[in-house]
Amino acid sequence: MRLRRAARLSLLISIALTTTAHAVTIGREQDIVDLKLGQRVQVDDGTCPAGQVKEVRGAKMTEKGVARTSACVPRYGPKSK
Repeated sequence: MRLRRAARLSLLISIALTTTAHAVTIGREQDIVDLKLGQRVQVDDGTCPAGQVKEVRGAKMTEKGVARTSACVPRYGPKSK
């Protein structure tokens, strides 16, 4: 019984990590139309130093919708257009 529960738990954790590991990369921040709370979108607009990409996050809820924050983060994998 414990082995089955542990297997289910590890499956759920691996699914959660797999879905969060794939970030969407776009070319302009203006192209982000519906950012959800907690969502992360990588923007490759050339504003960050070499080897980094801008990451825009849905930070918190406001009266006008989701407030955004952005920061330069390390780029992983090949550069995409």
